[in-house]
Amino acid sequence: MAEDRDNAEEAEGTGPLSWRVRTALIVLFVAAVATVWVTNRLLTDRFTETTRNRAELRLALYSGNLLSELRRNAIVPQLLARDPALIAALNAADYSQSSQRLISYVDEIGAASLMLLDSEGRTVAATDRNRLGEQHRSAAFFLDALRSNATVFTTQEREAGGYSFVYSRRVESQGDTAGVIVVEVDLAKFERAWAGISDAVLVTDSEGTIILATEPRWRGLSVAEALQRQPPDSAIERAIQATADWTAASADAYVQGEAVMRVEGRIPFRGWSMTSFTTYASVRERVNAVLALEIMVFALLAALAFYALSRKTALRMALFQRESAELRRLNVRLQREIAERERVQENLAVAEQTLEQSSKLAALGEMSAAVSHELNQPLAAMKTYLAGARLLLRRNRVEEAQSAFHRIDELIERMGAITRQLKSYARKGQEAFSPVDMGEALTSALAMMEPQLKSRKVRISRIVPDHPVRVMGDRLRIEQVLVNLLRNALDATKSVRNPEIEVLLASGETATLSVRDNGHGIEDLDALFEPFYTTKQPGDGTGLGLAISSGIVNDLGGRLTARNAEGGGAVFEMQLPILNEETQAAE
Repeated sequence: MAEDRDNAEEAEGTGPLSWRVRTALIVLFVAAVATVWVTNRLLTDRFTETTRNRAELRLALYSGNLLSELRRNAIVPQLLARDPALIAALNAADYSQSSQRLISYVDEIGAASLMLLDSEGRTVAATDRNRLGEQHRSAAFFLDALRSNATVFTTQEREAGGYSFVYSRRVESQGDTAGVIVVEVDLAKFERAWAGISDAVLVTDSEGTIILATEPRWRGLSVAEALQRQPPDSAIERAIQATADWTAASADAYVQGEAVMRVEGRIPFRGWSMTSFTTYASVRERVNAVLALEIMVFALLAALAFYALSRKTALRMALFQRESAELRRLNVRLQREIAERERVQENLAVAEQTLEQSSKLAALGEMSAAVSHELNQPLAAMKTYLAGARLLLRRNRVEEAQSAFHRIDELIERMGAITRQLKSYARKGQEAFSPVDMGEALTSALAMMEPQLKSRKVRISRIVPDHPVRVMGDRLRIEQVLVNLLRNALDATKSVRNPEIEVLLASGETATLSVRDNGHGIEDLDALFEPFYTTKQPGDGTGLGLAISSGIVNDLGGRLTARNAEGGGAVFEMQLPILNEETQAAE
């Protein structure tokens, strides 16, 4: 009886203890599930965003390198097309040294290959001597180069697979086509470089066809065709794939059955675009590491609870301290990463400020040069009128001196108008246009140039129609263009024995004003309207006159062109929309 009573007391004591243990385990299990679920959601979003940001930075770097390589090779055909040795070889049909000359260039240029074709499309010189004698009469890069005056870019599929990227340009000799220079750009090196990373990268052209890819089987396909997902074959493989993806966000695409993050970017070249696919492996590894750590923590807590119940507090404390030390080390590593990221952001901010300041200084320099160029003409005229006025006053010819002072006053007003026009360089279209008589504007421009014309014996021929030729625009800016054209014509005839300038105003569908001189003509028509390009001596010009004039004419809806005259000299032609009743109603 006494033994039964002891057993009953023991059972009565252990019953509540077992109930408390079960309750504690259930609470611990629920807390562990909730914590793991919340941590999984938060860390997945955070690490996915970090991975996406890094992928975008890599994509920007790759596209920048690709664009830099294309632009660097784009200038090569233009330079080689002007090579006297290659032109002489084409004219003489002597190509004994041409291949060696191209080989000497290819290492410096970094191109895949260089070829020189004659006018019939036959390869007469090449860095790869095995290609000598090849016929490219029907090749797109040969035909397009013959039809164009500029460098053309061609993408064509190779028979062995992949694509070749070619720049070609026509080689001219004395106005005739002598041959074609071909530069093949080595873009395959980027594929090899990209293949060494974990991302899959592809480049598509404007039609959506893949032309570069780290996966060779993708070339020539569209993105949709390349990304057709192939599901795992067996149920076991599908189960493994499902457990591997449970911590990843929704997939953007699938590459070889694996969920990937898709990042796209535009390449500012012929409508190309670049796409990278980053796996979620790094996200899963980082999230799973934290989740494993949390699960281990909860397992340790459960163990500690059992140890507490079994009075093994000392061992529980040792395990807890060891886990705390691990967490502290992780915390220190995290703080170092945060500090490194803050330093990178500070360096980026400094770089952005430096770039902004450089842009402001460049704009300030261009504006200063433009103001100096436009004010030089009125200042020179004022100096001439002042000298004449002094001479007239000494001779007591007061009325004529007052006329000169009146001209100086007009020039001062013009200079003030030019300075007011400065804001139009930054904000165009602020002031309303008004009807302008081109004949009156021409007369005013000639009056502006009167001191320079009188200082030189230049024959001026002016042909204008009897009726007014009107356009819609800004008279001051039109006169500014006319003065620049007249001054350039005057400068072009300095070394001519009998200088002549012919000004012709005609009206038809457009108002056309031509300024022709009998100078030596223009050597480089392509760079004529580029800023800071000038053929004058240092100090005589800034190289901004024609660039500013071209911008003004474009703003007025017209165009400014230049060509060499057949009999010698140059012809500048300004065309503006004629002002009629329909145009005036539209304005």
